[in-house]
Amino acid sequence: MAHPKHKHSSTRRDKRRTHDKAIPAQISSCSNCGAAVKYHTVCAECGYYRGKLAIEKSAKV
Repeated sequence: MAHPKHKHSSTRRDKRRTHDKAIPAQISSCSNCGAAVKYHTVCAECGYYRGKLAIEKSAKV
């Protein structure tokens, strides 16, 4: 493992960490059933993605 020769200042460390933050997920509504869906994912309720059937969902008994 690398060992630094000189200590990095707290300012330099914090400048590097400015981009390490959590961002909220982008959520939209499904065009088929209207359920809340994360962007670029198949709808868990109906199995549609961008207006086309992607996953065949079985009917609940």
